[in-house]
Amino acid sequence: MAFEPPDLSGRTAFITGTTRGIGKRIALSLADAGCNVVSTGKTIDDSDSDLEGTIHETAAACEDRGVDSLAVQLDLRDEGAIEAAAAEAIDTFGEVDIVLNNASAIQLANVEDLPADRFDLLTGVNVRGTYLTSRAFVPHLREIGGGHILTNAPPVTTDRSPGQAAYAWSKLGMTFTTLSLAGELESDNVAANAFWPVTAIETRATRYFGLGTEEDWRTPDVVADAVLELLDRDPAEFTGNAVYDEDVLREAGVTDFSAYNLTEGDPEPTSAGMFDAEYERPE
Repeated sequence: MAFEPPDLSGRTAFITGTTRGIGKRIALSLADAGCNVVSTGKTIDDSDSDLEGTIHETAAACEDRGVDSLAVQLDLRDEGAIEAAAAEAIDTFGEVDIVLNNASAIQLANVEDLPADRFDLLTGVNVRGTYLTSRAFVPHLREIGGGHILTNAPPVTTDRSPGQAAYAWSKLGMTFTTLSLAGELESDNVAANAFWPVTAIETRATRYFGLGTEEDWRTPDVVADAVLELLDRDPAEFTGNAVYDEDVLREAGVTDFSAYNLTEGDPEPTSAGMFDAEYERPE
């Protein structure tokens, strides 16, 4: 059974990190479902870069799907810029009921080999960026009577991560922040949940860091579909969870994941295994 996207017409999502990869796919999938999109990120000109994609290209692609979109350049380490971006999004659309913390920095290294400034980057973009972006929208979400905060980060299943301590700390910090918000906002009808892919996803980061080959990857569509399913859930009924994409989609009725795979056969659960060495798919 294939996943059937919900109708998100009339809703608006503020998404961090939409220039490429998972963030761009989520933005386009939400637009396909009728959701207006605020496309944010640092890249506004890729003409002199090896990295293709800009926030404006993503916004235009969303508009091509029949929704309204706004592109806002944003550095997640800049508190003032985040607050200004939130205010601009709310002023433009009136209501923003979805806040999606997707952007994050990645660098895998031993503690000895990772300079302090790189640790600060991972912490600043990932943990602090999630904290500040979510915080900027909390009063608005309360005012409009509810909504969703979603964060692209793994379940907290470990107390150590040799070889990737800084990255793991920052990703788990994103989850910790999100689940803490769930408790703080539960009475306000605001759901706060984290999601994470079971397998590695084909992105520039997986290629750059050599995280497997095409046999080990799925397309970003599997994550985007899981996000769509989470956004279709009642925020009063489903909040405070850190979930895997496969589990979410199985609950939605998906039994065959081959459409998401780059090659034949389901990839191994290497992404889940980054933070849970004992992870096994349910029978």
